[in-house]
Amino acid sequence: MEHYMATKPKGAKKAPSKASKAELLEFYRAMLLIRRFEEKAGQLYGMGKIAGFCHLYIGQEAVVTGMQACLKDRDQVITGYRDHGHMLACGLDPKGVMAELTGRSGGLSKGKGGSMHMFSREKNFFGGHGIVGAQVPLGTGLAFANKYKGGDNVSLAYFGDGAANQGQVYESFNMASLWDLPVVYVIENNQYAMGTSVARASAEVELYKRGISFEIEGEAVDGMDVLAVKEAGEKAVKYARSGKGPYILEMKTYRYRGHSMSDPAKYRKREEVDDIRTHHDPIEGLKGQIIEAGHATEDELKNIDKEIKGIVKDAADFSLESPEPDASELWTDVLREVEGV
Repeated sequence: MEHYMATKPKGAKKAPSKASKAELLEFYRAMLLIRRFEEKAGQLYGMGKIAGFCHLYIGQEAVVTGMQACLKDRDQVITGYRDHGHMLACGLDPKGVMAELTGRSGGLSKGKGGSMHMFSREKNFFGGHGIVGAQVPLGTGLAFANKYKGGDNVSLAYFGDGAANQGQVYESFNMASLWDLPVVYVIENNQYAMGTSVARASAEVELYKRGISFEIEGEAVDGMDVLAVKEAGEKAVKYARSGKGPYILEMKTYRYRGHSMSDPAKYRKREEVDDIRTHHDPIEGLKGQIIEAGHATEDELKNIDKEIKGIVKDAADFSLESPEPDASELWTDVLREVEGV
């Protein structure tokens, strides 16, 4: 089958748990928040409360959760349009994210950016970008600025298997390698890009090898295992932070929903999705490890889920109660020519 198991790193095993009880429970909470938030976003989209495009992150939660645990406060994150999970992992208020999805003034971009264009300078989250692959040169630019200014900040540039075929990605690789820029390129290989399997769209399906001609180190990671992600992420971030240059991490992951809410995903069998959900779900996998280690009981984890659902409900209520942007907002945050300047 053309899915995660067919392309996951050869010989990949569950990473040995070096994490503390507190860290494991924090990972569980973080991934569960993304999952429940995205489920609610899907529900609101179905109700007509979210307009336009809406790309859900369900199934990929381990990638951003594990990578975020490797960063310092001043490090930067930039990604594409499947960005809700990244914003939550960066510590942004679920209320502001959900209000942005519904186009309300309480949103992080004042309701003017929507699902694909959110931004937070406070948390060093540099977007959500709707143009495929456009965030990669921008993330490379952030790394250039970090090196130019001195210090040891690192930028993370997330993109998918579809964007991995964009020309601007390789221009970025070349410059990052030439100048030893402190950037980690995280390829979230969810197997299907917009709707075509990576095996049909890419001559080289091991996407971490795309940096070889630019002398960029890279590796494939089991992106459905948050501990494996964190272990690989720490190595890559340390490499970039030490001045050795860019690093590529190909996260072998899987999205359960279609490319966007308007995609029925008829290009794959339901049995394939059910198999991944049953045997490789990142949240259920971590849940089993937590229970097996005696860090929490099934009931205690259910209480965490109940708490998370409450947070998401509050975010949804806030998003629907928040007013729409005032018409005057059409003229704010827009560059325009001023006479005499």
